[in-house]
Amino acid sequence: MAKGKILVVDDEKKIVSLVRAYLERDGYQVVEANDGRQALGTFQRERPDLIVLDLMLPEIDGLEVCRQIRRSSEVPIIMLTARDEDADKLVGLELGADDYITKPFSPRELAARVRVVLRRARPVTGPPATTRLALGALVVDEARFEAACHGRVLPLTPSEFRILAALARSPGQVMSRVQLLDALGETYEGYERTVDVHIKNLRHKLATAGSGEGCNIATVHGVGYKLQESRHV
Repeated sequence: MAKGKILVVDDEKKIVSLVRAYLERDGYQVVEANDGRQALGTFQRERPDLIVLDLMLPEIDGLEVCRQIRRSSEVPIIMLTARDEDADKLVGLELGADDYITKPFSPRELAARVRVVLRRARPVTGPPATTRLALGALVVDEARFEAACHGRVLPLTPSEFRILAALARSPGQVMSRVQLLDALGETYEGYERTVDVHIKNLRHKLATAGSGEGCNIATVHGVGYKLQESRHV
């Protein structure tokens, strides 16, 4: 039985074939698309467990594909980019991608990233000692892999949920970017600014869920972030 279904989207068929070979060797089922329009159709039809998505695609570019998928799904997305520019990576993360890898890349490293991102997208086997964390209007249910604010379920990506849960376990305690990367289960030297983007997205989603008494993620300059209860005066 396959470990999961992976959609690989790239217009370079050699790259798709190489990635497919490594992922299938690891026990995944692989479906593919070679342009953005085909990617959206394949996503709707196949409902994959994770998407490996190139940014530079014909028809519809990868950023727009990511944007459209995020309107209806929180499926984990790993971006592929030929550009080694921080701006491209950050835009993709702001749109809801979970991770990125820059071309040229090692297919072995990509396969490792797939394992890590899928692992963080799934609840651990057996509930943790504390499964329901509450702070003000925020409730984080680790057993259900779900968070709600003012009774409204937050549409979080797996990475956003992991970061929020880590902060909620120690309300008021400052966590560094490195500690938050550890909470994501990274096994490589992480890119710390990705944490800043996930925090920005979390703040927006918390604000959208409702104002008044609730909680917020405070920045402690030069140190990191902390989750604290806030009261509307």
